[in-house]
Amino acid sequence: MTGTRPATGRQHEIRRGAAVARVGEVAAVLREFSVDGVAFTETWDDSGVPPMGCGIVLAPWPNRVADGQWTYQGALQKLDITDLSNGHAIHGLLRNTAYQPVAVDDGSVTLAASIYPQHGYPFTLDTQVSYALSDEGLSVTHQLTNVGAQAAPFGVGAHPYLRVGERPVGELVITVSGSEYARTNERLIPVAVEPVDGTPLDLRSGVQLDRLDADVAVTGFAAAAGIVEHRLDAPDGTGLVLWADQVFRWAQVYAPSNFPGPGRPNQRKAVAVEPMTCGVNALNTGRDLLWLEPGDTWSASWGLRPIGC
Repeated sequence: MTGTRPATGRQHEIRRGAAVARVGEVAAVLREFSVDGVAFTETWDDSGVPPMGCGIVLAPWPNRVADGQWTYQGALQKLDITDLSNGHAIHGLLRNTAYQPVAVDDGSVTLAASIYPQHGYPFTLDTQVSYALSDEGLSVTHQLTNVGAQAAPFGVGAHPYLRVGERPVGELVITVSGSEYARTNERLIPVAVEPVDGTPLDLRSGVQLDRLDADVAVTGFAAAAGIVEHRLDAPDGTGLVLWADQVFRWAQVYAPSNFPGPGRPNQRKAVAVEPMTCGVNALNTGRDLLWLEPGDTWSASWGLRPIGC
């Protein structure tokens, strides 16, 4: 009898020194990033799908499109409703797609998947995601090529849940330099972008995660040399930096208290810091929405860098 294939498809494990990353083919999902046995991303059992979107790639848009509808050249586009509880389309079109490996070596793996015209998205894109380990940590590079006949709007994101070894997530301090946030309605669609000043969502000086109950998109980051950084710090001086090219102008900070996980208590605190090139509902608002002309290729990167480990 052959072994059972994981729910996230074939797995690709890459190594460099003490660093390990594991990637599943479904949604090009990041299953693990660890260094010397210290885990920096949340994991789950092979038999399960990614809990709460853990580790998946978000393309050709991140987060929600209100009511699954938007307008292109005067024509109403109707996406399939995939956020059933709120009635929206969420996290793009590749969440259940098995990417195919196109390049694999000891320290890196590149997976590819294509988007074809379908309900509400009449464009053709070839996409790739490359995971690579270095002495600094893990880098993730997204690439899209427009192989269709018309310019295509798009956004890209990722959905990593972060941790610092076995430290309870509630003990960690999260720092995000965003000066603005998207205030949402009861269905989690933005109604305004406002300053974080004086709100519980001002994470610029660091907030302990036990005190943060958030599912919010933030923007207006401080950048240095074209890079933005978000970080988690543990009391013992260890931690993790999530860095991203400046084109990732948004980050969704989601801090649920009911995240499941193997070998760790259920219904526990977790935190996702999701780099996104555009905000929520960008196909309707147009804010930071990117466009790709026929024949053109776009790419950008983000990554994880451990601190003090």
